[in-house]
Amino acid sequence: MAIELSTLTEAARRATTTRSTITLEEARASGRKTVFLCHSHGDETYVRGFVQLLRDAGWDAYVDWMDDAMPASPNRTTALRIQQRIRQSDFFMFLATPNSVASRWCPWEIGFADGVKPIDTIMVVQTRSDGRSYGNEYLQLYRHVDFSAQGRLASWRPGEDKGRRMAEF
Repeated sequence: MAIELSTLTEAARRATTTRSTITLEEARASGRKTVFLCHSHGDETYVRGFVQLLRDAGWDAYVDWMDDAMPASPNRTTALRIQQRIRQSDFFMFLATPNSVASRWCPWEIGFADGVKPIDTIMVVQTRSDGRSYGNEYLQLYRHVDFSAQGRLASWRPGEDKGRRMAEF
């Protein structure tokens, strides 16, 4: 299945986070998993909603536009900081939306992550809206994130029918 974009919009309404975790060390010290969230900048509401869902599950997400140290316009420094954050984060997640699947940066980020991270730490968050699903092309390559039957975020390996709750990682 896939997460409805309307669910992310609803979660964004209760989002309290306006910036990324101050440091990865602080997140880890508090026992929270860290994730680099690959996304389109055109999906701010969906990103805020998904970040809230991750926080609810005990995870901290790095979002580049929530990082005050990122350059205002993409440049080589942007690319180097993104590479650094992908390496440093425990996990990499691709929030697959109409905008992100059409992005030029997102395929670059997931390709970089594929080269530097263990395969089980790369996940696709497939979304759905108006009967269309986004992110299908990655589902046989990486774990995917969705809601479990109990309504909690969970992750499944390709071809698995039993997932693992995000809180269990």
